[in-house]
Amino acid sequence: MNRADITESVKTLLVDTLSLNLSPAELNEETPLLGNFPEFDSMAIVSVITSLEETFEFMAQDDDLTAEVFETIGSLVDFVIQQQNS
Repeated sequence: MNRADITESVKTLLVDTLSLNLSPAELNEETPLLGNFPEFDSMAIVSVITSLEETFEFMAQDDDLTAEVFETIGSLVDFVIQQQNS
């Protein structure tokens, strides 16, 4: 899966998991996450990580889950790629 495919999957996963009233096409890699969506709270972060782990078949380590991972969609995509390559 290339970066564009991963990005599309992450955007769709976020829209579905957070029940956003947006389409994935309205989001891009620069879209901020933390502080931008009221739905993106601590419980939502757990749901997003669980969905990412299931979708992309990796197991995230707690130490890897920093605030920087959740700054933007692009930083979340970077995290997924890093997890797949480790």
